This record gives sequence, structure tokens and C-alpha cells, in this order.
Amino acid sequence: MTQLELARKGTASPEMKQVAERENVDTDFVVEGLAKGEIIIPASINHANLVPCGIGKGLRTKVNANIGTSSDFSDLNVELKKLRTAIDCGADTVMDLSTGGDIPAIRRAMLSVSTVPVGTVPIYQAGIEAIETRGAIVNMTADEIFAVIEEHAKDGVDFMTIHCGVTQASVARLRKQRRMTDIVSRGGAFIIGWMLHNDKENPLYQYYDRLLDLALEYDFCLSLGDGLRPGCLADATDRAQVEELIIMGELVERSREAGVQTMVEGPGHLPLDQIATNVQLEKRLCRGAPFYVLGPLVTDVGAGYDHITAAIGGAVAAAAGADFLCYVTPSEHLSLPNVEDVKEGTVASRIAAHAADIVKGVKGAQEWDEQMSKARKALDWNTQARLSLDPELSEQVHSKIPASGSTCSMCGEYCAMSIVEKYLGISAGKC
Repeated sequence: MTQLELARKGTASPEMKQVAERENVDTDFVVEGLAKGEIIIPASINHANLVPCGIGKGLRTKVNANIGTSSDFSDLNVELKKLRTAIDCGADTVMDLSTGGDIPAIRRAMLSVSTVPVGTVPIYQAGIEAIETRGAIVNMTADEIFAVIEEHAKDGVDFMTIHCGVTQASVARLRKQRRMTDIVSRGGAFIIGWMLHNDKENPLYQYYDRLLDLALEYDFCLSLGDGLRPGCLADATDRAQVEELIIMGELVERSREAGVQTMVEGPGHLPLDQIATNVQLEKRLCRGAPFYVLGPLVTDVGAGYDHITAAIGGAVAAAAGADFLCYVTPSEHLSLPNVEDVKEGTVASRIAAHAADIVKGVKGAQEWDEQMSKARKALDWNTQARLSLDPELSEQVHSKIPASGSTCSMCGEYCAMSIVEKYLGISAGKC
């Protein structure tokens, strides 16, 4: 039985109990959230070394790190180093988006060492194999697409991005309204190209029940991909994007009826004043399904700093109710990220997630900040480093310019807290 089916029977699986313990909530809370479809636990029956992770309402906002090869650069050792870096920096999940080299071998290597849930986008492999065997992406068959999905499931992939909401009707609406950046989803582009060339409906939508059967068998989580997400602020919250979201809401209901865990992916590029509205739309149209957002990026001019533009949007989205942030690295729009980019992207996204958790009232979030405040009051630099998101960097920065006393080199003997403690007689231990 799937995690969702067990929850509906009131049965707490080992994974549910582990998630409850990690989140510091009652097991019944997790079971109830799963039964409603507001919480998911991506946990393939074939991912042997997995530490379960819960995503959804009432839980800590989670962070995903995208890694993987490209057609221009493929090195398994580098990808495994990115994987370790992402996990060490606190990523809750990783996605293998490889499009170069031996894609199945790369995926299997990642799964063999990853303790966090691993996600994939099977249409990448299906499209690339179609190019190699049939000469073009548009020549792949529906059977070949589903064969790749099952291959990923057998390997132990915990969640898969599947672009089911792109239909002939939504594409027609897109063509009629027009966009500045058209389609920026690679998986969406693969599917749309196939649909237009073959003049057929999206097989992932047309044969959705077939997809549900696979998800039931292997208990992987469906991540309904937003193939029509906006790629710039000018295209945000347009008719094509919203129509796809409406379709995904209907598919969420079909998934739940079948006993399949499902989350919904979201934009993308959004101006600040549209982020909360987008979260509310998803929660309303998709009946509270966990919302997985890419960023969102709040400006289009942050090239080289898009981990920051995404963190700003991610904090706003998560505070409004988004459950899962896909990190963005400094290389977004420019290059395949390297190991350092993965670290910076993960940390930036974790800052956004934690900032939102304070607003959400997630257990332990505010307490973490209070512990840091007390350590700062006490000028306890070791504890400050330990409580930091990046302890190593905290220690490096603190020691780069030596201080003469217990304060840091920014204020030295003119440290405000040191002065006030001296004259008020209030020490950190009395706060």
C-alpha cells in the first residue's frame, strides 16, 4: 500500500513516524495531513538508504537542490560531489536533471548514495533517447515515455516531475495570447513540440490513469510540472499559466482518488505583489496540495545573483503558504552550476525557508533565532558559529580581521552590547 492509502486507513507507517519525530509533531498530525493530501512523504519502495522527509502543511519548509549533467559537460564524480555538498548544506531533497552522458548510470549512482529523496524528470531521458534512436524528440512514442517512467520507478526515484497539465487547449490559449518568453520549461517544450508535430493530445494527460498505476505500484510521488510557467515577469499569472493550474487541480483530485501522493509545481518568475496570490490560487484550485515553487524570481535582471532574487521570492512564497522551495543558483540563466554554486544556492534557499517558517509558526524556528540572539548578547562566537546555517563560513568571517578583545573587529571596544552591559549591569545570562 502507498503512504496515502495507509494514512487513510489510520495506519502510521515507519516513514510517517520518522517524519513526525524529525518535525517534532505528533504522528497523528502527519497521518491526518497525508490522508487529506496536504502532506506528502516521497519515499520509493526501492530507495533503500532513504531517510524519509515530509513536505506540506504544518511542517518545516523544505528545500530542493537541482544537480545533473548537460550535453556540454558530463562528469559523474562532479555530480556526486554536488550531491554531497547539497546534503551537507541542508538540502532536503535533490533532483537529477541530467541530460548528458550515461543518464541511467548517473541516476543510479546518485540513488545509491543519497539519503535524501531523489527526484527526476523522465521526459528528459525519453526525449534524448528518441533523438538517438529515432532522430528527433517528436518521434518518441507514448509507450517509450511510460517505459522510461517505469525505469525511473524501478531504480528507486522518490518523486518525478511529470508535465501532465499541458494540453492541446492550454497550448492553443498560449498561442492566442502570446508571450514574451514563450516556454521556458525544458520538459514542457519537449511535450509541446511532440504535441504540435504529431497533432495529438499530451499522452501524459490522455493516459493519466496509466501513470497513476505506476505510481501506485512503486509509491513514487507525482510532482505535476508547470510546463507553462512564466519565464519572465511580463508573462506572470497569465491565462495559459492559470489554465494549466486548473487542469493540475483536477489531476490532483484524480491522484488522491487513486491513492497516489501528489504535489504541484509553480512559477517561475513573479513580481513581488503577485506571489501570495499565486500561492492562494494553487491552494484553492489544487485543494491544499503541497506547492513546490522554483524561486520564484522577483526580477529578471539578477543574472549572476539569481540565488538572491529567488531567495527573496521564496521567502515571500513560503510565508504565504508554499511548502517546498526549489533552489536557484548564481549560474541560473547563464551556465551549468558548479559545486560552489550548489552550496550558495542551497544556503540562500534555506535562509528563505527558515525566514518563512518563523512567520508560519513552525515548531523550533523562532527558538533557533532566540538561541542565536542570546549567543550574540554573550559574545559567544563558538555558539554563534554552531547555530549558523554555514558554521564554517561564520568562523572564517569572524577571524579574517583579528579583534583585540571578546568583541568582533567591526566595533571593537565600541561594541554596543558590551557598553550597555557594563552600564546597565545586565548580562546575557539574565536576559
